[in-house]
Parts: sequence; C-alpha cells; structure tokens
Amino acid sequence: MSRLSWTDDPGRCAAAGLPGDLQFATKPALALRLVERSLAAGRRPGWVAADEVYGNDPTLRAGLEQHRIGYVLATSRSMRMPIGPARVRVDALADGLPEHCWQTRPAGAGAKGPRWYQWAYLHLDDPDPPSVGQRYLLIRRNPATGEMAFYRCWAPARVGLNALIRTAGVRWKIEEAFQTGKGLAGLDEHQVRRYVSWLRWTVLVMLAHAYLTVLACEQPEPPAELTLIPLTRNEIAHLLAVTQDRQHPAEHRMRWSTWRRRHQHTAQRCHYQRRQQAPVR
Repeated sequence: MSRLSWTDDPGRCAAAGLPGDLQFATKPALALRLVERSLAAGRRPGWVAADEVYGNDPTLRAGLEQHRIGYVLATSRSMRMPIGPARVRVDALADGLPEHCWQTRPAGAGAKGPRWYQWAYLHLDDPDPPSVGQRYLLIRRNPATGEMAFYRCWAPARVGLNALIRTAGVRWKIEEAFQTGKGLAGLDEHQVRRYVSWLRWTVLVMLAHAYLTVLACEQPEPPAELTLIPLTRNEIAHLLAVTQDRQHPAEHRMRWSTWRRRHQHTAQRCHYQRRQQAPVR
C-alpha cells in the first residue's frame, strides 16, 4: 500500500469530511507554504529553525534561500556536506575536528538553568553551483555524554556562532509549545474522526493556549521577599480549574497555590546553583 493511498481514496476522504480541494502535502511543503503566507502578509521571519524532517528536505532549503531567509535546520549524522570537491559525512567531519574548535556556550535558559553545550561550526563553500549566501555546518556536543547533533545553516550574509546557537536554541520553544498545548489545553485528546471537528478542536486549543500565555506574560514579578516564582501558565490553568471546587473556600485554594509557587522557587534556585557549581568542560 502506497503512502498516498489514504488521500487517493475519494470516498474515504468524503466520509472524513475533507474538502474536495484538499491535497496531501509533506511537512516540509507545509512549512514552506506557511513561510510564504507569512511573507505575503508582510511579515518576514528572521530565521527558520526545525528538526531533521525539515533539514533533510532540499526543496524547503532551496525555497528559504530563494526568499533570503536564514535557517538552522537539524540534519542526520549521515548527511554528506560539500568540502572542496568531495562530499563528507557530517559525523566524520565532527570526529576530525581538533579540540580547540569546540566552544562551550549556553543554548538558552532551561527549567534547571542554562543549557550548556559544546559547539563547533564550519563555514562551507558549495562549488556546484556557487551558492549565494553563506553556508555553515553547526555541531552541538553534550559535554557529559559526547552525543552530537548537527545543523545545516544558511544566511544571506556572514553571521557568527552566537547567532546560529541562538537560533538552534529557539527550536526548543516549539517543542515546549506542543508539550504545554497537550498538557494544558488537551491538544492530543481529540479522536480525529472527522476533519471539521478536528479543525475546530485544534483552533479552540490554540486559542486557550494563547489565552493562558497572554495571562502569564501580563503577571507582574512577585516581590523578592515573597520567594515565589511568577504565575505560570500551568498555575493559572490550575487556578481556573479549581474555581469549580465548591468544597473549599477561595482562600484555601490560594494558599495551596502560594505553597506550590514557593516550593517551585526553592527548587529552581537549587537547580540553578547546582548548574553554576558544576564544572563545564
């Protein structure tokens, strides 16, 4: 059975409520379409970051370069990159780098402190055809396990290592958004039996997620002497849910919320202190 057999069946598509003009598209094709719609709306993204599914797709990379949009796209370790007249696997390139090429820098802040990794990057020249723009291979190494991740990068003009690391780290926000969308608003709880119901469910989940995000961003920082973390989306969702609790007064629920935020503040401080004391190699 071919990969497209489901969408090639008009009867099954009609039973699922799919519009007649809806066609199958791969994830990279959908991503490029989103970028082009953004450009048509007058909004130009500074960078595009994505995982291997997108990084291994040449059509997406070519489309982004055509639109002059820089990207940092994860790629598989077996990917071959042009080095002079040869094409070499990226893991072989990483294994051949001398130790002084690696720089320890954070990839952004995590729940337990800065995410420290060792980074190296190579400025690549693609001889066939001559590229317009700057190509890079970015390599991330875990200092504890030695595990590596690889990124194909392109920019309209020369950029430094920090810009590439910052863009690579932004991708975690996408993963976190999907995770919180599932945990807070039930993004993964629809049974996906019909297209219209799935579409409505997804839109409502995104609206609820955006609502919680805006509420959390508007909350003021608590005074330092209270030793509380700011109100998070999870805590706001919890407070909204317990408003239906008729067994306990509002004061009781607020005390539990304060208790949770104080203990989370203590845990966060301990994690950050441990990260600062741990030797970084």
